[in-house]
Amino acid sequence: MKITLEICAASVASCVAAQEGGADRIELCDNLLEGGTTPSYATISLAREKVKIAIYPIIRPRGGDFLYSGLEYETMKRDIVMCKQLGCDGVVIGLLTPDGKVDIPRTKALVELAWPMGVTFHRAFDMTDDPMQALEDVIATGCERILTSGHRNTAVEGIELLAELVKKAEGRIAILVGSGVRSTNIAQLIKETGAQEFHTTAKAYIESGMQYRNPNVSMGGIPGVPEYGISQTQASEVKLILEIAGQTNS
Repeated sequence: MKITLEICAASVASCVAAQEGGADRIELCDNLLEGGTTPSYATISLAREKVKIAIYPIIRPRGGDFLYSGLEYETMKRDIVMCKQLGCDGVVIGLLTPDGKVDIPRTKALVELAWPMGVTFHRAFDMTDDPMQALEDVIATGCERILTSGHRNTAVEGIELLAELVKKAEGRIAILVGSGVRSTNIAQLIKETGAQEFHTTAKAYIESGMQYRNPNVSMGGIPGVPEYGISQTQASEVKLILEIAGQTNS
């Protein structure tokens, strides 16, 4: 059975690479180092012009937790309307209550607002207090899938829970396996989770074209992140993941 491959893209260039590589869907984000925030109007609009595959922008007004104020919630609603107007296929959301449960009323309201677009519930799911109850709660909101790493930092670490979630879902909602998915582990994840949808950046850092580089200033200030490197999805890695997945499922 063919898997569905979603690429987490943080630029229009990454969207184009995702399509060239054969991906099925794009989660369009900004600020991946913060876990992804809502991309700009221009980014969404241009991405929609450049690619034909499904685009799901993330609707997340800031980094940090998933407990949103009234103003942040209003921002999310307006961004969903914008995505609908720009011809997006869906959006990606995730809202929690203070006690670590799915915020069912507000999530359901956003799903209804997004219609006829599809809705993915993102890795806010991995911050819930009870994954099996959260599964039922997300299903109750009308979301079509859950992006999760199995309540761990990476999908490989959460592989046992991911397999349990796939079984418990029983086809009522798709389990989209993400975080640390690579060509080096896609075969294992397919075999051991039973999932049919996978999520990855398939990225590499491209060397900057800057010739002058000030050694005394760091704009990002994040250890391990190249100051003069541009993170971008690689079509070759997308193709490789799909090739290995095809061999695994044959």
